[in-house]
Amino acid sequence: MGPKLKPKPTQKQKQEYTITTLIVFSSVIIGYLSGDLVLGGLLLATGLITSYFASIRKRANYIVGFVNALLLSYVAYKNNLFGSFAVNAFIFAPLEIYGFIAWSRNLDSKKDVKIRKFNLKLSLIVVSSCVIGSVLLGLMLTLIPGQQLAFMDSTINCLDICALILLNLRYNESWILWVMSGILSVIIWAIALSNGGANAFMRLLAAIGFLVVNTYGAIKWYSKLKSN
Repeated sequence: MGPKLKPKPTQKQKQEYTITTLIVFSSVIIGYLSGDLVLGGLLLATGLITSYFASIRKRANYIVGFVNALLLSYVAYKNNLFGSFAVNAFIFAPLEIYGFIAWSRNLDSKKDVKIRKFNLKLSLIVVSSCVIGSVLLGLMLTLIPGQQLAFMDSTINCLDICALILLNLRYNESWILWVMSGILSVIIWAIALSNGGANAFMRLLAAIGFLVVNTYGAIKWYSKLKSN
């Protein structure tokens, strides 16, 4: 018997390959033009791929997300955003590992993660946690010399933490928090860019890209949940 022929990729797989390739290519071009090819290009590519893979319910998002969390912590430290540094290095990176394990246990027949929906009690807990966490973290960050935009930084971090935890638990509403965080991230990195912050241009582009992809993810997950 001859060797088995590999099955042809489906239309969905072709679309995923195409979009991933476009993200990598765009990140390389933008990184080169901005003079920040290595760190900036990697940061942009891994961030967008992480969000895109999550939007299509692929657990591989956590592998790429782990690398992105380490890169983000480095850039945040260079920009005196110590809240973002601590959150990415000591919370996001471990949560990426947990998320991969959690999603691996809850896959459907197509190897895509199963989606869950909020109830009122959980909604109130999440909102309260984000508000209280943002205020407390913001107050702590104001005590750190050189910290900029303390309360905006703390709000983004708390939204991201809650969003990632909810994403790990497969809740559809996690995307609302991602979009809210994305809007604030665009603002904070635009301010950092105007102040001449290190790697701020690439982080601003990444933040805009995240906002676009996360909006796409919210639409995809809500559509999937509605169809079920």
